[in-house]
Amino acid sequence: MKDGVNGVALAVFIFFFLAVTVMGFLAARWRKAENDSLDEWGLGGRSFGTWVTWFLLGGDLYTAYTFVAVPAAIYAAGAAGFFAVPYTILVYPLIFTFLPRLWSVSHKHGYVTTSDFVRGRFGSKGLSLAVALTGILATMPYIALQLVGIQAVLDVMGVGGGENTNWFIKDLPLLIAFGVLAAYTYSSGLRAPALIAFVKDTLIYIVIAVAIIYIPIKLGGFDDIFAKAGEAYSQTNPATDKPRGALVPGDANQWTYATLALGSALALFMYPHSITATLSSRSREVIRRNTTILPLYSLMLGLLALLGFMAIAAGIQVQNGQLAIPQLFETMFPDWFAGVAFAAIGIGALVPAAIMSIAAANLFTRNIYKDFIKPDATPAQETKVSKLVSLLVKVGALAFVLTMDKTVAINFQLLGGIWILQTFPALVGGLFTRWCHRWALLAGWAVGMLYGTIAAYGVASPTQKHFGGSSAEIPGIGEIGYIGLTAFVLNVVVTVVLTFVLRAFKAPEGIDETRPEDYKADAGDAGVQVELPPATAGAGH
Repeated sequence: MKDGVNGVALAVFIFFFLAVTVMGFLAARWRKAENDSLDEWGLGGRSFGTWVTWFLLGGDLYTAYTFVAVPAAIYAAGAAGFFAVPYTILVYPLIFTFLPRLWSVSHKHGYVTTSDFVRGRFGSKGLSLAVALTGILATMPYIALQLVGIQAVLDVMGVGGGENTNWFIKDLPLLIAFGVLAAYTYSSGLRAPALIAFVKDTLIYIVIAVAIIYIPIKLGGFDDIFAKAGEAYSQTNPATDKPRGALVPGDANQWTYATLALGSALALFMYPHSITATLSSRSREVIRRNTTILPLYSLMLGLLALLGFMAIAAGIQVQNGQLAIPQLFETMFPDWFAGVAFAAIGIGALVPAAIMSIAAANLFTRNIYKDFIKPDATPAQETKVSKLVSLLVKVGALAFVLTMDKTVAINFQLLGGIWILQTFPALVGGLFTRWCHRWALLAGWAVGMLYGTIAAYGVASPTQKHFGGSSAEIPGIGEIGYIGLTAFVLNVVVTVVLTFVLRAFKAPEGIDETRPEDYKADAGDAGVQVELPPATAGAGH
């Protein structure tokens, strides 16, 4: 790491940061409608076309954490970190089957969140509340990790002083970045990250394209890079008395790799921010097109992952693995282009953090505040509450980053993935069938959440006694696998068994306010439908 502040890199970083800040505030005037509602503030008026949606979803899913953590995992442990590549390949055929249906029914009934759909489909505020709370809990550490990404870049640039610096001075740059993010999100809503995503994704593609060509040339080619990485992985880790990693996952790790990839694919579009970006599009066809062109990001992710090997070959030595890639950029690139790379990571944190805070705020407003606190809230009141909650969510994430170890933040994000997967049966299952009973779904969710949390609590790591990872022994199989997928299987089993029991006892099923044709509706159809009173709502299908 270079001594002192890297002035050139910092100047370039500040230039791009100021540019996107201006864009964030100007976005308030972009396609702005007259009415003040969550549709406008929280979903951008449901007006985004194919390319805006593509950049928004890409900015949403491929975050600063992705940019830093995926190659960092390869740097630390080897090819096991590549699980992120197959899971992003698996996810797109999966979402092609259900996202257009979710968009259609949400467009027809004016649903803003996944919990809105669950409540309308199953007639259960309890199940809707469970989905909403899970979404908020899973999103909070995810937002925190975006701030960790910004902090990693600032550390490498030498901004904020050393470890002995006063805490306020040390964290002041992060506080400024947080304040700007909070201000333009409050002002512009989802339009701000949608506009900024163009800059973010363009920068990331440029940086990856340059890095994948320029750095190997400087390091003597990929043969030398893989040879040095293989040698490094063969060395024993003193903390575990085992090899540091491997260029190819061993037989013992194949269950872990496969279950983590599959479970992550199932969970990715359960996150509230993924659905918020999806519902902001203007037509069903926009969603279908995006599922076919979003895999371009997976290609970028595969190239990005190779940076982990390059960091080893370049001799990068860091105590915190999250600093490996920013440090690689500072070491290998000219200062001005290192600034471009740091800006890509920094802006790559601002876009998803904004969307995540909006998504969490929408869940609170629609499914807690309106359902349980103020049922007669007007659209303007909903928007005001959502704006305030989005600020509180960001404050909570900032406090998490400033008061807890970064490893804890990462592991809580892994726990969030376990939790959010437990909403899959209610959301995705509900889009195709209403056979599962609402009480059975709630019980299955509770079992999955409880098992997943307890199992993750029992996982230790060299640095943590609890919540040290997301993999544990699969009961009845004996192999090490992803806890979230095991919890999901238990969730489904409990849901199916209890559904048979509850149907046998003719337990009340609740009212389904949707109709079969709602799941194929498009923007050219009758538009947002006024929700029917329970006495006349459809009986389901």
